[in-house]
Amino acid sequence: MDDSTLPVNKWDESDVQRWLESTGIKKEYVEKLHAKKLTGPLLLKLDEPFLKGIGMKGAQIHRLICKIKDLKQQQQKAQQDKPSSSKASGRADAQTDVVRPRNASAQKTSSGDSSGAADKTNRDNIACTSGKRQSSNSQLKSTDETIELSNHRPFRSQNTDFKYVKGRVLAPESGVNNLITPCHEYKSFATAAELTRERLQSKFACEVLRFASACMNIRTNGTIHFGIMDSVEDKGWKHGEIVGIKVKEREHYTDALDYIEKCFPEEVQEIARRCIHPPVFVEVISKDSQEQRFVVEVDIEPTSSLVNNQLFEVRLPKYNEDNQKVNLTKDPVLYQRLGTKSEPVKLKDLTTFIRGLRDRDTQRENAELSSAQVHTEIPQNLGRKLSILLNDGKNYMDDSLWYILVTNRCEKDNLNCINFLMHLNIFCVFDFDEDSYVSGLYSKYKELHTTRSYFLQDFSNEGKTGNPCAQKHLCLFDQASWIFCNGRSDFHGDEKPCDENTWIRIKKKYLKKAITRICDEILPQRSFIVLFLLLSPVQKPLVDAFHEFYAEMNGTEYIVCIAESRENYEKWAHLAQASCSIETLEQCSIVGMKLSHIDATIQAMLPSTAQPRHLPVSTRGLCTLPLLEEEKMFSLEILCSDQCDDIKIDLLTEKEIQEIEQNFYRGRKIIWKNFWLADKRHCGEIIEREACEDASKLLGDILRGSRLNYSVAKLKIFHHPGSGGSTIARQVLWKRRKDLRCAVIKTSYSPSTVCEHALAFRDYEEKDTSHCLPVLLLIEDYDEDYLEELRNELMDAVGTRKINSPRPYFILMCCRRSNDPERLCKASPLDTVAVTHKLTDSEKSLFKAKLEKLRQKDVKPEFILTFVLMCEEFNEAYVRNFVEHILQGIDRHSRDTYLIRYVALLNFYVPNSYVSLSHCEAFLGLGLHTAMTSRAYNFKRLLSEQARMIFIERRESTTNISYVQIIHCLVAKEILHQLSGNEPQSQLAMTLLQEKTLFENRFVRGEFIKFIRDLFIRREKRSRGDKTDTLFSPFIEHICQVEDCEKAIAVLKAAYELLGKDPFFAQQLARLHYNNEKFKDAEYWAGVAKFHLPNDSYILDTEGQVYRRWFSFVLDKKTEEDTPESIIEKIEMALKAMKCFKAAQWAAKAERDSMNNAGYFGEVEVGCRLLKFLSTVQVFRRTPEGENSELVKYLITDYIPKDIEKPWGRLHSRLKGLRQNLYEALEWISEDLSYFQTDKDHEKEEDDEKNEKEEQIHNPRKWLKRQSEVYAKFFISTSLTEDSNGGPESQLMRRMHIYSSGGGSVTNILSFLTDKKEKRSAEKLERILGFYPENPRSLEDNDLINYILCHITLACLAPGSAKLCPMQTLRNLSARFFKGKRPFPASAFFLLTLLYWPDEALDKEPHPDKDEILNTALQTLKRLYDIKMKDVPTRKKRIYTHFFLGKGYGLGKIVHKTKIEKLISGSLDERRMKWLHGTVWNIASIRDILKRVSGWTKDRKLYIRGHVKEFPILPLHLDSLPPGNENVTFYLGFSFNGLVAFNIEVENDPIVSRIHST
Repeated sequence: MDDSTLPVNKWDESDVQRWLESTGIKKEYVEKLHAKKLTGPLLLKLDEPFLKGIGMKGAQIHRLICKIKDLKQQQQKAQQDKPSSSKASGRADAQTDVVRPRNASAQKTSSGDSSGAADKTNRDNIACTSGKRQSSNSQLKSTDETIELSNHRPFRSQNTDFKYVKGRVLAPESGVNNLITPCHEYKSFATAAELTRERLQSKFACEVLRFASACMNIRTNGTIHFGIMDSVEDKGWKHGEIVGIKVKEREHYTDALDYIEKCFPEEVQEIARRCIHPPVFVEVISKDSQEQRFVVEVDIEPTSSLVNNQLFEVRLPKYNEDNQKVNLTKDPVLYQRLGTKSEPVKLKDLTTFIRGLRDRDTQRENAELSSAQVHTEIPQNLGRKLSILLNDGKNYMDDSLWYILVTNRCEKDNLNCINFLMHLNIFCVFDFDEDSYVSGLYSKYKELHTTRSYFLQDFSNEGKTGNPCAQKHLCLFDQASWIFCNGRSDFHGDEKPCDENTWIRIKKKYLKKAITRICDEILPQRSFIVLFLLLSPVQKPLVDAFHEFYAEMNGTEYIVCIAESRENYEKWAHLAQASCSIETLEQCSIVGMKLSHIDATIQAMLPSTAQPRHLPVSTRGLCTLPLLEEEKMFSLEILCSDQCDDIKIDLLTEKEIQEIEQNFYRGRKIIWKNFWLADKRHCGEIIEREACEDASKLLGDILRGSRLNYSVAKLKIFHHPGSGGSTIARQVLWKRRKDLRCAVIKTSYSPSTVCEHALAFRDYEEKDTSHCLPVLLLIEDYDEDYLEELRNELMDAVGTRKINSPRPYFILMCCRRSNDPERLCKASPLDTVAVTHKLTDSEKSLFKAKLEKLRQKDVKPEFILTFVLMCEEFNEAYVRNFVEHILQGIDRHSRDTYLIRYVALLNFYVPNSYVSLSHCEAFLGLGLHTAMTSRAYNFKRLLSEQARMIFIERRESTTNISYVQIIHCLVAKEILHQLSGNEPQSQLAMTLLQEKTLFENRFVRGEFIKFIRDLFIRREKRSRGDKTDTLFSPFIEHICQVEDCEKAIAVLKAAYELLGKDPFFAQQLARLHYNNEKFKDAEYWAGVAKFHLPNDSYILDTEGQVYRRWFSFVLDKKTEEDTPESIIEKIEMALKAMKCFKAAQWAAKAERDSMNNAGYFGEVEVGCRLLKFLSTVQVFRRTPEGENSELVKYLITDYIPKDIEKPWGRLHSRLKGLRQNLYEALEWISEDLSYFQTDKDHEKEEDDEKNEKEEQIHNPRKWLKRQSEVYAKFFISTSLTEDSNGGPESQLMRRMHIYSSGGGSVTNILSFLTDKKEKRSAEKLERILGFYPENPRSLEDNDLINYILCHITLACLAPGSAKLCPMQTLRNLSARFFKGKRPFPASAFFLLTLLYWPDEALDKEPHPDKDEILNTALQTLKRLYDIKMKDVPTRKKRIYTHFFLGKGYGLGKIVHKTKIEKLISGSLDERRMKWLHGTVWNIASIRDILKRVSGWTKDRKLYIRGHVKEFPILPLHLDSLPPGNENVTFYLGFSFNGLVAFNIEVENDPIVSRIHST
């Protein structure tokens, strides 16, 4: 086909490229647009947002938009020249393209950034002009704009709501048609409108009377329009373009018609007056201007009864500028309509014209008779239209869609006809009724629903009460947001209603911001419908809301208007036509249908009935749960006993039921509807794995109280990804919904909120709250800190109830993914279920049978891939063959394939990751396509066949945003392997980082960025359920192992730059460099991280680790003898590391939300290594006896060897402070370990970005002891001891000997108790005591603490040792701790609680003074504990109880925990479970050595009596306290947080007695 005739809608990508080149836009943008594969139809849909999205700048966009307008005009002109044309139907205007592209050279410029396709269409058809408008005598307007037609005001209509839109074009001027249809004549009147009154009236009358004479003589109706451009007078404007004129005084125009009596002959003046109607002033509206303009129109109606046999000659008024008077033309003239003009009847034609008068009268009479016949209008099928607009014609409404309601005043009579609103998924309401809260729609809605009310400011950046960017905290998806757009009449604050003009000036900007925020940040496209409900006369603010939604949503595709009153609708539509045509508005509107009929029609389409929901009660009956009460507990997804019974099953087709079932077997999370359909036999049964039975049994044990119960019990389900763990958890809930209260926790809400709602849920409609049914709460994919905080909140809340129940109040069923569920189950077998991919024989049979049934239903395996893979137990070979089969014939270079690879990369390496649908659409360039499709858009249909099979589409529960994942992480792993080919994964990641369309997409950008960060930073941890602990993220470790570290460094650098120079990426780069011995680069990146976060203890620790590793490297890799310079460099490097670790320590103290002790460990490790290095330096050569006397002398005295005095000048002061620094760090670590359980493998779990310890310290007690011995070894010198003669150096040497013997600190001394060889430990302690002086009162504070603790420890190991001091002696020695005014460490006060607890032998008489000592010690311990704990999560505040009160006296009454441990049989995990569940206290041998003490409870607090005074005591578990005020007994423990009560029992409790008897 010849290019010159090729229609635009036939253009291919090459044609579009040639045309783009001819426009003169930059070459880089031509290339970017060509890359989007634009064809002709898509070219015509380009708009400004899309062009901005690919990086185009303002001037370039302006140029291209105008060129496209030109192209459209050429197309329209060519179309008009055709003999026939076709009209498009539907909502979108069709484009017929008939112009070919021209070839032209493109301008060469520099390239810019690329970006993705923006999903927008033209917001309106008003285009920009090609330049600034010029003005002369009259305004000129560019002629390169798209014509947008407008309708005339209906003839003789006085409807003041009718408006014209500035810039639109009326149909061309017309001549005589059928006499009834008016002919039209246009006058711009732009100049005349500015004239004086007399001049204006003469001009106006002249034009009207000439036109009227012509119409009356021809007997045709007609309208003359003033303010409409006609091509004769205004060549710069389009013919018929609506401009309007300024009307200063309407009377000027009305009075101008008084010329009728002056200009017409007397005999026809009255007739003319009745035929020429008064002027009509039609307002001209414009979104861009607030200036008021009008089109002035005069209707001419020569009815036959008036004009019969009459001719209308006229003398026209003309203003004479010379005499400044109005003169009439000399001779009367007879005018007629010739074509589109009013022309005088020529003299030669006058006779003929008069003779035809009778025929024209007859024609007029017949025309009037014909038009008077009543035409019966066939009513529209508004019910079907309503169905199509709301749910695309389906039988039922899509409950996945949200609704945004925009409405005005609802009269009282209408409140009973809007019940359908109560059943819609209403996201928010823009309510323009200031009385709505009291008497309007809100007053009705709040009777049935909970809402959150706002003003417009609340949704803007300048809002005073909050910002809905934090959607989860505002409950936007759980409660309707009611936005009062014009204040509230009942509100006591400042938000009062205002008039229309004030609203536009003050509040309109907030409306725009609110709508933009909702459409751009909160709700994705195609997820909501905006429903305009016009219940009363419309005002402009309501129309402004339409303009904003129309602009944000790119048209009316998801906008619906409902108006019972045609009058209300027409006013709204005439104002709204500034955005789109009246015809378009008609297509999306339901007008004239009674509101009660609308209500009934929509309710019939609802997918479920409005029947009430029910909950079980303790009396085995049911109670009703109204929606209002349910919504108050918005942090819970409540499972009712009759869940889903309200579904209208007759509305679901067989195909839809099958689709619901297949969605589950394809891999989507199971929903309650799946269980219900299976129970009702509408689909096949759901397989119940054996783990479900195990979980049910454990739940039964908890409910029966078969072991020690707590008020809040836990049941844990750990499962392999895709193994059905979540399904099992929900099966348990579904089966128990009729005898327990069941709900799923929404973890987007705080634990305190969930706790509040859980308590309300438990108590709801229960008469006696002490006998309520237990509440089963499912929490999925939880964070351990969140779970622990929730559990503590629930226990504290229950504790205040003072109720004793044999069953738990709450059961937390914790379901979490894990790569090693069996290991986690073994660690806690009594309350944990493991779900793996491995099927038992019976399960295999069930899965095989189910698969066969699905195949019999003609379900293709590719539609249930996840289930098929589960049937094969995710066998590695099967998965490999499966993926290979799917990927056959895939286009490896298509965008679909790249998307598959990107999603696979995230899904395999980042648990629970996904890519939102919005991101996918932007990446695939579907913005233009989806803008042109109907609401029945299906994302997956636009994908390749392989992508459709591999992707699964889900919806995020908290933000309601749809997203895609690979059907299983093992499939994702295989996809990465098979699609990579020769391309390494590092290159794939680099390509991903360059995809700006993904990183700049606005929806859920935060989540996407988090997944990217996790890909590069998140490490695996066994404590989180992973199989191993890794130094780096699995992805980075893969690159290092399979490729090389340089690739890993490169990809981390790229991520650092892309993600805004994230300091934690710089930290990871530092770690990666020093782990690969690239220390100079590591130093640089640690500095970069420190620059961004100079006070972050973890980053400061990383900097220290750089120098520590560097220091160790240069020592270990030494290949030649050290020079004096190299020695200094190494020492400086070590000192620099210690300085960094010291800075990390100070920073850690200031951090309230973490307890980072890495700086202390790092300082000790470097310091000890530095001591070892110094001992090898020649100047500090050892003595023949192997001592480091010279080094010790240098480090602890003023002595400096001459050889190093000057070379080491800047080092001396720092090296001489080395001993004290190490001592302080060791003491801090010792005290830190004294607070907590020392199994760091389970206790230490910091944030991935911050946890800088490459090696987990599994046994810190041994580490501390070993480092203490190393430290002491380098400060022992016999010669120095002899020379000091009992001076400070002698005391130091004694301390070093104690350190080297295993003592010296609280933790070192207590660690002797864990030695299996008690005799050996006792001998070591006796040797350590031998180092202390005979008079220990002279000891320093820390030495005295250690001395006393050595006696207590030795008493536990060897009660008969001759080295032991009596208890009273130790009490006397400890006197300084409560008498001294200086601060003492926590260990001093811990010893006071041990020594001064009442002793049967020493304290036979009451001693109030000893109570004061105890009180001081306990209060100080509590204060120091609170300082230590800061604001860290509750889970990390576990205190270690060192000692228990035994049955002896003196030191013999102090029993260490290890002695109890040795009496507990079983494996480590079994022993832990016995401690956790309290069964340890049932062991007779333990009860024999421990002493039960008496106390009492009061107001949920536990008390014990000391010598005389009562003391509050901390229960190990708050919920172990009995309700009410009771006498109790318990075992007493001693910790660094004070006294702790174990195994609390009510005195003479028959249940307790029965347990003990067994």
